[in-house]
Amino acid sequence: MTKAGERKVETVERANGGAGFIMKEALLTPEQLGSHCGMFSQVTLKPNCELGYHEHHGETETYYILSGRGMYDDDGKAVPIGAGDVLFCEDGKGHGAKNTGNEDLVFVALILKTK
Repeated sequence: MTKAGERKVETVERANGGAGFIMKEALLTPEQLGSHCGMFSQVTLKPNCELGYHEHHGETETYYILSGRGMYDDDGKAVPIGAGDVLFCEDGKGHGAKNTGNEDLVFVALILKTK
């Protein structure tokens, strides 16, 4: 178990070449993730910040949007996103996200290894 307020929040500048910074809070420890899960984190993008476009190889990534709104780059296609949306990036594909709203864009990110 991990508890709110006890987890470390990491700030990453220009994540994957994106503008501004992201804040990433690991929801599980590396030991809890096991060998098939690459990441299970809450990610926050402040207004006008973005997680730059990147590809996944040997893994998939899912975002579950908790709050805010923005634009999602779904392997080259721009898609508006908001609370409640679930976004899935297949193995071999790419994606990115930008906060286009006035409040934080917050989502849970899950990376699962396919190999």
